[in-house]
Amino acid sequence: MSNEKLLSLNLKIWRQTGNKEKGEMVDYRLEGVSTEASFLEMLDQLNEELVEKGQDPVAFDHDCREGICGMCSLMINGQAHGPEKETTTCQLHMRKFNDGDTIVIEPWRAKAFPVIKDLMVDRTALDDIIAAGGYVNVNTGNAQDANAILVGKENADLAMDAAACIGCAACVASCKNASAMLFASAKISQLALLPQGQVEREQRVINMVEKMDELGFGNCTNEAECEASCPKGIDISNIARMNREYLKAIVKTKN
Repeated sequence: MSNEKLLSLNLKIWRQTGNKEKGEMVDYRLEGVSTEASFLEMLDQLNEELVEKGQDPVAFDHDCREGICGMCSLMINGQAHGPEKETTTCQLHMRKFNDGDTIVIEPWRAKAFPVIKDLMVDRTALDDIIAAGGYVNVNTGNAQDANAILVGKENADLAMDAAACIGCAACVASCKNASAMLFASAKISQLALLPQGQVEREQRVINMVEKMDELGFGNCTNEAECEASCPKGIDISNIARMNREYLKAIVKTKN
């Protein structure tokens, strides 16, 4: 038996035509929103109404809608991805809200993420961090060769946990310093913990940390907002590992 209810919502949505233009919060009233709908389906419903009225629909990022791609990057009532712990915006359902609620919806806000339009931001900076060294550049053999490389269970588990990062940048958006250290440390940890990543280990962490700083991301002040908002539960112990890796790499390369 369905527990579906219909909600009436007051939406306050950031509208901005481009990075060079001034934006503003715009109020919308949306009726008949099913509690079984996802948050993005609620925005689809709003956009259908706006299009019918001849108005410009709200631009927002989405792709898989399965919690995998990390595209659905929204601040919902001041929380990255909304009120549900370890949940992406596309997996957030409207049953988490009440009839008559006011919902404030904003884009990620960080110097490194310029607004493209409305709720969409340019997250190319994360790709630039990966391009600086978040890969294995040496010949590691064919796919079947991986079965011949022994990896301790503890390291394998930690590497898999770090690899769960989907690059959504909720960590950056929720940090008062707009730090990308949880994102970068997850990518660095993933490779530092595996045999395939050892050859380029030192240069990788130096390049990625320096690129992160160059792009204008802030530093970590250990408030753990990043961990709390991460939809995949990436642990801040990865930041500590990245810092150790960086210090060791600096000492080794200077000597």
